[in-house]
Amino acid sequence: MEATAEPVLYRKLLLWEQSWESGEEEEEIAELLVPGPWKPQDSSGKKAGARPGAGAQLVAALLLLAVGFSLAVWQLHTRASSTETSGSGAPPPGGHSHRPGVYHHGAIISPAAPCSDLGQELLVAGGNVVDAGVGAALCLAVVHPHATGLGAMFWGLFHNSSSGNSTALTSGPAQTLAPGLGLPSALPTLRLLHTRFGRLPWPRLLVGPTTLAQEGFLVDTPLARALAAQGPEGLCPLLCHTDGTPLGPGARATNPKLAAVLRRAALAPTPDFAEDALLSLLARDLGLEGPSAEPIPSLEPALQLPSAQGILFTTPSPSAGPELLTLLEAALQPRGPSPDPCPPPLHANETPVSSVLATVDSSGSVLLLISSLNSSFGSGRLSPSTGVLLSNLVDKSAVSTWACPLILRAAQMAQRTMCWGWWLQGPPQ
Repeated sequence: MEATAEPVLYRKLLLWEQSWESGEEEEEIAELLVPGPWKPQDSSGKKAGARPGAGAQLVAALLLLAVGFSLAVWQLHTRASSTETSGSGAPPPGGHSHRPGVYHHGAIISPAAPCSDLGQELLVAGGNVVDAGVGAALCLAVVHPHATGLGAMFWGLFHNSSSGNSTALTSGPAQTLAPGLGLPSALPTLRLLHTRFGRLPWPRLLVGPTTLAQEGFLVDTPLARALAAQGPEGLCPLLCHTDGTPLGPGARATNPKLAAVLRRAALAPTPDFAEDALLSLLARDLGLEGPSAEPIPSLEPALQLPSAQGILFTTPSPSAGPELLTLLEAALQPRGPSPDPCPPPLHANETPVSSVLATVDSSGSVLLLISSLNSSFGSGRLSPSTGVLLSNLVDKSAVSTWACPLILRAAQMAQRTMCWGWWLQGPPQ
């Protein structure tokens, strides 16, 4: 896969060590962590698996991703070994105290600074990695409408260090809302994950995203670049200046209709109630009597591949997880040299676009989330009643070959189980 140079913003929450004096605190870090190796390939025309040595490049990419992610996890593990606290914001024993806003054990990686900050705030408020990840995903649905949104599909992996279990999240099979328009499934998918594993109240997770949509957010470079490439058609006035030109970096955008949808979702007594309200508005915009299908998100045990190095977990169908494990299993067989295990070259009419994020705590719990509208800005169809951009992932769409998160639970090291997470994405078949 051809990597782009898009930065990924890494928010490491401040950690505590007994060796520190009472008033000494480490400053928050915002830095580049492996500059975007999981981003979709650029538009140079190169396809995954189309170059010689693709198998070696795939392995190298996996190792690079694992090393980058493990740097964050290892630092959290080693620093956390001096205290028994495991994810609360309360001061540790011994009289040590922090000013408000300091969290002892956690990190969040996302492609947008406001969403990394929001995830941090949820952790500081007592949330866990699922709360932080879901909140950041909803934030990205507001500030990165070119890559994700309430119209997107989600794949996720959650490794629970307390139980040792890894659980896969999927939005279910892609379904059609109207010709060329995918059925939105983000809200019920994320709420299912939060209901099972989250800690904070569901409405708390939607406060930040709702505020950003209502009061506005600054267009960042990735969104501005996507707008310049897409053009204003179908996106005005939401993402355009008054003269009809697309917003540029630093411009302020608002989406009050989306804020209203998020506000209703926060107050809805059940996930079905919120989704039905959204689908009713979409049906009215599209002139439909009503949606002919409903999202069917699922949580199930993750697929796994044992090896000498540990256990690799990934998501089941309709993601490409099963195909990936089959390829890796064949490559790991001790039968000497074998043909290149990578799939044949794939040919896509356009480059797929996705959004990825990760959250981790010092106990070893990890959440990886991937979401996609399939194309940049999805179908390009903006619902005027909801502010939602609909995807073009429909029931005839093929699964993106590398659209799956992975977690490697390594063998025991120093009486701790180390986990690494990464994700792969490439052109759809």
